[in-house]
Amino acid sequence: MAERPLRADARRNRDRLLEVAVRAFSTAGPDVALETIARAAGVGIGTLYRHFPTREAMVEAVYRGELDRLCDSVAPLLAAGAPDRALRVWMDDFVDYLATKRGMAEAVRMVINSGDGEFAHSLERLTDALTMLLDAGIRAGALRADVPVMDVLTCLNGVTLAAGGPGQREQAGRLLDLMMDGLRPRT
Repeated sequence: MAERPLRADARRNRDRLLEVAVRAFSTAGPDVALETIARAAGVGIGTLYRHFPTREAMVEAVYRGELDRLCDSVAPLLAAGAPDRALRVWMDDFVDYLATKRGMAEAVRMVINSGDGEFAHSLERLTDALTMLLDAGIRAGALRADVPVMDVLTCLNGVTLAAGGPGQREQAGRLLDLMMDGLRPRT
């Protein structure tokens, strides 16, 4: 049986809860009190639980929404400039996403390392987004064609592990520049 679409006010409440949860998880981590999120969203705790029956359901919804935003940014980045530049900007966004979404970092690591199961859709979204960027760079002659997408994704994950903490953004940028140098065609 198909789910009924949400009424406009229920959709607004759900969207507002997700918006507040993104900020809360970004600043306080995944253990922030759900009552705090409900209060900041201007709804009661019952409304929060109607939309997200568990903390995990809320974390997953936030994670998927943020991941969708990251992946959906590929086409506009490619339209705005050179594919290698679009890739570098997307890499920055990926690292910033993990660095600022402390509660989401472990979920993304599980996606990258799982390869199947409940995270298959998320892994597919990430690899599709990165493949679009790499393929555009290859077609433009700006990127090597012999680097598997999963190797690039694993390297990105490594950068966030090594330099994803507060105060390490400059180092993360240098590591991303090194990655880009490795992805450029050999002369």
